Amino acid sequence: MKRENILTGSSWEEKMGYCRAVRIGNSIEVSGTVAIVDGEKVKADDAYAQTINILERVEKVLEDLKVSMDDVIRTRIFTTDISTFEAVAMAHSKFFKDIKPATGFYEISKLVSPEYLVEIEFTAIATEKPLIQEGL
Repeated sequence: MKRENILTGSSWEEKMGYCRAVRIGNSIEVSGTVAIVDGEKVKADDAYAQTINILERVEKVLEDLKVSMDDVIRTRIFTTDISTFEAVAMAHSKFFKDIKPATGFYEISKLVSPEYLVEIEFTAIATEKPLIQEGL
């Protein structure tokens, strides 16, 4: 089976030796993803906005791999503050309310930088999409 690496151009991809996502066959793993904290729309103290930012960015990565959020079967959510659960859960639900992937929510002591409250990993399985025949 062919391996497809998705790179984003982050300097950390070379420094650490990783990529944003890997697809082998119909299996897709997306690396732990944090928000792009800009201080305006996504603040260092806003777990909801950070989660939405992560989910929007990963949605684009999955599209680049010709799959969608509908194909996500598992998310692993890491937070430095378990009291953010409600905010993170609300944001997660905006994308996965009907999909309902298996999900874990874990409090950890730190992420790579103090402004990050949330990091999420994703597993997806590409499913065969039904072909729509014209005229039927």
